[in-house]
Amino acid sequence: MTVVSASRPWLALEQHCAQIRDLDLRTMFAEDPYRYPDLTVEAAGIFLDYSKNRLNAATLTSLVELAKYCEVEAWKQRMFSGDKINTTENRAVLHTALRNRSQKPVRVDGRDVMPDVRRVLAKMSRFVDSVHAGKWVGCTGKPMTDVVNIGIGGSDLGPYMVAEALTDFRLPSIECHFVSNIDGAHLAQTLRKLDPQTTLFVIASKTFTTLETMTNARSARQWFVDKTGMQDQVAKHFVAVSTNQTEVAEFGIDTANMFEFWDWVGGRYSLWSAIGVSIALCIGMPRFNELLSGAYAMDEHFRSAPLDQNMPVIMALIGIWNSNFIGADSYAVLPYDQRLHRFPAYLQQCDMESNGKTVQRDGGTAKHKTGPILWGEPGTNGQHAFYQLIHQGSHLVPVDFVVALQDDAGLQHHHKLLVANCFAQAEALMLGKSTEKAKQELAAGISKEDELNLLARHKTFPGNKPSNMLLLDRLNPETLGALIALYEHKIFVQGIIWGINSFDQWGVELGKQLATELIREIDGEIKPSAHDSSTNGLLRRYKEQLE
Repeated sequence: MTVVSASRPWLALEQHCAQIRDLDLRTMFAEDPYRYPDLTVEAAGIFLDYSKNRLNAATLTSLVELAKYCEVEAWKQRMFSGDKINTTENRAVLHTALRNRSQKPVRVDGRDVMPDVRRVLAKMSRFVDSVHAGKWVGCTGKPMTDVVNIGIGGSDLGPYMVAEALTDFRLPSIECHFVSNIDGAHLAQTLRKLDPQTTLFVIASKTFTTLETMTNARSARQWFVDKTGMQDQVAKHFVAVSTNQTEVAEFGIDTANMFEFWDWVGGRYSLWSAIGVSIALCIGMPRFNELLSGAYAMDEHFRSAPLDQNMPVIMALIGIWNSNFIGADSYAVLPYDQRLHRFPAYLQQCDMESNGKTVQRDGGTAKHKTGPILWGEPGTNGQHAFYQLIHQGSHLVPVDFVVALQDDAGLQHHHKLLVANCFAQAEALMLGKSTEKAKQELAAGISKEDELNLLARHKTFPGNKPSNMLLLDRLNPETLGALIALYEHKIFVQGIIWGINSFDQWGVELGKQLATELIREIDGEIKPSAHDSSTNGLLRRYKEQLE
């Protein structure tokens, strides 16, 4: 496998970067009246303005050449066709099949998977409808009023994020809760306010052996039994999303109430699958289908649009430009929508678990930076927290702003302020403020020249900070589906160009293995191993508290 950082397109981009390093966004806007319309693209209900990035037409042409060199088009087709592009696990990558709204077959090993996908969606629909209609009753014949999703990683982050984002679409008959952390406080605080007779638990674990999920699930089961005294009624209050029928049955769940998914569905891409049953319980199956339709619309755009007009490809290439060529180590996703408060956390897994790797597909070590650090919080809260660093700090932090144009809260004045702040922050990052401008603003109130000069320096903003602006007409199931799919495909394209497999996650396994050994040592099941002095000391200190 050719090292991409030694390829002709990559070296050409390095040379080009050196040539335009001193170009300033303010100058580029002043000299090109068509910069904004030329550097925008629209697809699946999302409008992207990428004109506030430190690049020009030649940069984009060179980045597209890099994508062609890395055969992004061919890899796209391989993914959509069901090829086993997750090579370390010998699996296809077909979360796109879960939201395929066409009648076209999708084949894995020569077998069309769409009948199975539709069968599970139909089963989900029957189940969700029965819960909302009050037909699914618990141990005392009462309908369900609360649903608790117990999962972790992709089995929690995606469903929880979507349920929060679509809070305006939640159905009033069911209150949804999400438990993920093995910290007992998370489960205890959730259960404290629930009635076991009207609570339904969704245990979401592909293997049904995940330590955190199953620990929480067993504790929830014990809570139910302790509160009701009805061990034989567990099946009425617990359903499973899993592939492990044996473990599900052993837990006490009727396997007729197990919703399956497949090994070609990665955890962080699984909210579109039966893992999304908790989403459907929150918003209803018709809205869940709208979520799938929005993602499908972005899939079709990604599949068919030319590289230079393809929104996920453009965002991927801009991210590579910012990270590998102009020196950014992280980027911030800043949604100006309180409902998207979990969106950055969701993307952290989607991006950093996918591309936080140095081993390339052929087993070699990458000679270039791969996945960047992703972080963020909703605006305007972030403006009063970390924006100081983005504006005046020593780290270059590109930003993705996300905002819906229409108000759904019924407080139009609030929304005008929200949108104004979002647009203003992007403009401020680009324009900055010169020392001379700061001096002019301060001159009326400060007479001493040295004091004026000093304070003006503190009020100087360098500007020329890159950002993308993503506009939604409004935040609804369709546009949210498209937004999530946009980032999924962006991450995929970056992984292809960096030469890594974005669909495995071996880096999360070592800590799990060591934790399994340590808990057995703490419980006295096995003799202590020869740990390092720090781990031994920490274990001794903890075990002293247990005595």
